[in-house]
Amino acid sequence: MNNGATMTTAAPALTIGGIDLDSPVILAPMAGVTNMPFRVLCREIEEELTGTSSGLYVCEMITARAMVARNQKTLHMTTFADVETPRSMQLYTVDPKFTYEAVRMIVEEDIADHVDMNFGCPVPKVTRKGGGCAIPYKRRLYGNIVDAAVRAAEGSSIPITVKFRIGIDDEHHTHLDAGRIAADAGAAAVALHARTGAERYSGAAHWDEIGRLVEHMDGTGVPVIGNGDIFAADDAAKMMEQTGCHGVEVGRGCLGRPWLFAQLGAQLRDEDIPPEPTLGQVAGIIYRHAELLAEHDGEDHACRDIRKHTGWYLRGFPVGGEFRKSLAQVTSLAELRERLAPIAESDDMAQHADDARGRQGSAGKIALPEGWLDDPEDETVPEGAEIENNGG
Repeated sequence: MNNGATMTTAAPALTIGGIDLDSPVILAPMAGVTNMPFRVLCREIEEELTGTSSGLYVCEMITARAMVARNQKTLHMTTFADVETPRSMQLYTVDPKFTYEAVRMIVEEDIADHVDMNFGCPVPKVTRKGGGCAIPYKRRLYGNIVDAAVRAAEGSSIPITVKFRIGIDDEHHTHLDAGRIAADAGAAAVALHARTGAERYSGAAHWDEIGRLVEHMDGTGVPVIGNGDIFAADDAAKMMEQTGCHGVEVGRGCLGRPWLFAQLGAQLRDEDIPPEPTLGQVAGIIYRHAELLAEHDGEDHACRDIRKHTGWYLRGFPVGGEFRKSLAQVTSLAELRERLAPIAESDDMAQHADDARGRQGSAGKIALPEGWLDDPEDETVPEGAEIENNGG
């Protein structure tokens, strides 16, 4: 099946299982960000600017155990809009049993068309329980989890993909093994965030390690997707050229810049790259984002949720602190429209719009359960590692 738009020019397409994408650009799952309103917004802007929405937009991470328990908040997070094709979901899991049950639920209830699995989260409260980026070190446990997902999807058209980091830290790299184990289990693609867990989001991503993984996966037929430091319109092409990866995943680079996917896709298709928007155009995008949030979660929640986004949207623009503060105090869409009015016609442009953005922080030792590094072949499921938190 082809779930992308029809290609009009030669483009580096990406195939994941039976899903053909006309753009190799993927929205990385981010907690509290890549919900349905943001995904729809990215698609709308890409359609408006380039005439196509041809990449893959992945929902924020869903905890497998909470999904199986039919937690209402979790099920609401699995909502997809009618325009979302293919529907892409990321699962967080540490247990093969709940992995299998969650993927069977997705298959039987037709919840999504693609399932990605998160093994990249470096957050201390996750890793100290043995979750997130700690799991690939436990090769058998990791393999059992991926195998459970693939088995649960058998007989369906749903491909299973896996995302991981270079490793726990510089002394414990796991990405090469993780890629091969995933391929052997039947994964349709793997994605590498080119940092260790200890590096979190600091420093520069190690694109050379993406290249190493590409070489290591040669002959498996499993595409490698690169992730890390995609901020400017030409960064995707640079990463693909330098590493040989088959696609790119964009996370922090799109915070407050949902038009980045249109720019990246156009650049890779050798089309004219849509220009950065003016401040007035960004004001319209902020309002549309809030409008979509209100449709999904109600106006009160939308007015609270849009606050974090406005800081990202206005980065680099010549607006004062008082204006930013006023936007953080809105309680209705009408009030938001009113407070955006002074900038609605502005032609001002942002400075350094494509610089690094989002959380960066500093590197630090990864918190792990006691004795975690003693036996990489141990397949014991860690206790208490299911979480409602995401990152990677």
